[in-house]
Amino acid sequence: MSSDELNDFLKEMADVRPLTHNEIAPETGDFQPSLAQLARREAAEQAMEFDPNYLSTEYVDLLKPDDLIDYKKDGVQEGVYRNLRLGKYQLDATLNLLGKNLQEARKQLFDFIQDCHQRGIRTLLIHHGTGRNSKPHPAILKSYCAKWISQIPAVLACHTAQRHHGGYAASYVLLQKNQQQKRDNRERHSKRL
Repeated sequence: MSSDELNDFLKEMADVRPLTHNEIAPETGDFQPSLAQLARREAAEQAMEFDPNYLSTEYVDLLKPDDLIDYKKDGVQEGVYRNLRLGKYQLDATLNLLGKNLQEARKQLFDFIQDCHQRGIRTLLIHHGTGRNSKPHPAILKSYCAKWISQIPAVLACHTAQRHHGGYAASYVLLQKNQQQKRDNRERHSKRL
């Protein structure tokens, strides 16, 4: 430290007086949390509650309104995927997400697919819209739906719907068989042998 710096420091500290005692006053126990602290505590407790919905709301690659959604797990036969793409399977259930915000859409999509899988419903139609009228970024809901659908283990394949089922504003989803359907299938095949 130079002598100029030391002189400046001593000038600044000239009116500082030492404390008369070095004891800390004990807490009286009368502490009451403020409303803000209570709100933060409640929010933290809610965040800690288990949410079975694992669909991510993190970054997503934005799709254009006319982009195709196409997803297929390894092992799905090309003929099965082609029939899904062409809309040849009977649609057993439909979900309309038009006008929903992301949180509502995330919850409804997750619950819908879980429920359909449990009930043995295999082919779904999801209406997510194209986002042509949303500003400033188009196709946000469509982009998230494409991401979410691929994150669900029960989903075998997904593709943009044919024009008569909604075209770019909707997607077909093919679900794998549930445990009961797999068991029934094994029993049926074992009786053939």
